[in-house]
Amino acid sequence: MDDNTPVIIGVGEASERIDAAGYEALSPADLAGRAAAAALADARATSPLAPHIQVIAAIRQFEVSGPRAEAPFGKADNFPRAIARRIGADPARAILEPVGGQGPQHLVNEFAQAIGAGETTMVLICGSEAISTVRHLASRGETRDWSETVDGELEDRGYGEALMTADLARHNARTAISVYALFENARRARLGEGRADYALEMGRLFAPFTRVAAGNPHAMSRDVHSAEDLATVTTSNRLTSDPYPRRMVARDQANQGAAVLIASVGEARALGVPEDRWIYLHGGADARERTPVERSDLSAGPASVMAARRSLDVAGLRLGEIDAFDFYSCFPIAVFNVRDGLGMSADDPRPLTVTGGLPYFGGAGNNYSMHAIAAMVRRLRAAPAERGLVAANGGFLSKYSVGIYSARPASWSGFDSRALQAEIDGWPARVVAPGDGAGVVETYTIDYSVPTPVATVVGRLNEGGARFVAMTDPADPTLVRQMIAVDPIGAAVRATPNDEGRSILTQFVPVQTAL
Repeated sequence: MDDNTPVIIGVGEASERIDAAGYEALSPADLAGRAAAAALADARATSPLAPHIQVIAAIRQFEVSGPRAEAPFGKADNFPRAIARRIGADPARAILEPVGGQGPQHLVNEFAQAIGAGETTMVLICGSEAISTVRHLASRGETRDWSETVDGELEDRGYGEALMTADLARHNARTAISVYALFENARRARLGEGRADYALEMGRLFAPFTRVAAGNPHAMSRDVHSAEDLATVTTSNRLTSDPYPRRMVARDQANQGAAVLIASVGEARALGVPEDRWIYLHGGADARERTPVERSDLSAGPASVMAARRSLDVAGLRLGEIDAFDFYSCFPIAVFNVRDGLGMSADDPRPLTVTGGLPYFGGAGNNYSMHAIAAMVRRLRAAPAERGLVAANGGFLSKYSVGIYSARPASWSGFDSRALQAEIDGWPARVVAPGDGAGVVETYTIDYSVPTPVATVVGRLNEGGARFVAMTDPADPTLVRQMIAVDPIGAAVRATPNDEGRSILTQFVPVQTAL
């Protein structure tokens, strides 16, 4: 095996629940530091590893994921070096990654390439969230001082490209849950399913995830639910944005940290890391999609599927040779999209998560997939003949990074996603026009988080066929009540711009009435 071959040599996780004995209310830096220390110990090296870490790359936390965001209890001004200080490392480079759940797998792909090219020999990738602790302490009127000043260079890669467009934001689709709900209802429309049947389909997808989470000591929820439990709306499983009950969306109240340690084979050998700790990256790929309303089909994200297929091609593998998956699972559509696109059947017995998924294990901000990689590494060490695929999603099915892992040795030849991205960039963008006139509903969601529910629709104008975005009048619940009572998919609507630049629905004629 060439000395520059990259291998994962250590993984670590740290977590705490606010209702658990010994709860310490750890800061994000403390959680990440504990996970990093666990990753170093996990390598079982005969020599100290921390002094040999040349790069620490950290995932940006949710609470500092925008230029106006402020961490309620303060933050480390150099998060990766705050982690380095906790483990006795002094890396030449410290990196803070842009926003996006693809970040952990993207960094593994990036630095596997760098190690393979001989540019570095050991890299620690880490991240954490303490969202649950922040909310818990704030609800009790308590505070903490988590601010830290840490000297040293920091390569802050910024917040990333804009993924949300004004046409959605000004029509009440400002959050991940509302945009993914548009995708989900578009898939339901394509399949021709009713609301109740589709809710049960989502429940069948996620019920096995709850069983995996129940056996994971780092999971934030260990409650096992049936498909019917997840699909049934109750006071404890309220509707958030149609079609999602609360238990089908990512659980952001999490206190979790995870870390992955990557080294060259030559460095691993020199530092005495046993070969039974090594996990190889057999293939990988990274891809980016257009903004949501520009996509040809709102019911699918083909760039994500292409990234998964590309990673298989790089590894020289067929889908049937993968034994376990961790598909990013912030919402059902994120899993459906890749499962369907790869041609996997609904009754495929292979696990689609190794953690329990974001709604049940916990949606540790941008860092969830670091936990997925850690769990996959442990699984593959225990079953060296297996291969696993980790797929990480960022934005609104916007950015996708995939890695294929195994304890089976694999020669390193690297991979390049530029041709894949060029193909995606060449897809035509849908024409988007202001909502003014008559059209047909392609998809919709109804926001139940406000006192009077508000519907957002994406449709196709009758004249010219351009796509448009509109919403119901927040001050007049008449139309949204009709949409709650009767399926809006395919309905004839009319929208009129108002003085605030929003297109307001003034007419709603559902399919059965229109016929």
